Amino acid sequence: MQLRKKITIPNIVSFYRLLAFPVILYLALTGYKQAFAVLIVINLVTDVLDGMLARMLNQKTEFGARIDSIADMGTYFLVFVGIWMFKREEFAPHIVSFSIFIGLLLVSLGLSLVKFGRFPSLHLYSWKIGGYIQGTFFGVLFAFGFYTPFYYFMIIWGILAFLEHIAIQLIIPEMRSNAKGIYWVLKDKRGGRNDGG
Repeated sequence: MQLRKKITIPNIVSFYRLLAFPVILYLALTGYKQAFAVLIVINLVTDVLDGMLARMLNQKTEFGARIDSIADMGTYFLVFVGIWMFKREEFAPHIVSFSIFIGLLLVSLGLSLVKFGRFPSLHLYSWKIGGYIQGTFFGVLFAFGFYTPFYYFMIIWGILAFLEHIAIQLIIPEMRSNAKGIYWVLKDKRGGRNDGG
């Protein structure tokens, strides 16, 4: 019965991203740019899709949130590998801003692993919107090329989202899913909520 609760449509979509990880990594490392681009865009689309399906089908679970977060981290890693393999010359003039972006992402992940012993699964609105922006940017990057104004829009949004993510992790006593944003976390804190979810 426990297993049946975990096998939901959104979780299957998230599992697809986990299973696709080694295939996409292989394509990146062996120089198959077009195939890599197609599969990474599919990964980014399914990232949006699993959350929508979970809400539409009322199948949001803590297990699903964790799997989704792990798949998100895998997709980030694949995008960075793809940039290094295929687009590093285009990113070279923007290395400082991109390094700050990556650094804050790593701080956010590291803080969660140290404080809570697991990957974060807060699913903040800023993080979700940032994911859509990043997904669109990387899709445009591999399909059409580097567009500087869009890049800086993505980077600024991402940096602000990571800072919110870090601030919330410093505030909450236990990791929880679907925290929404710092406004809701502080509202819960004022209302006396101090549980894990």
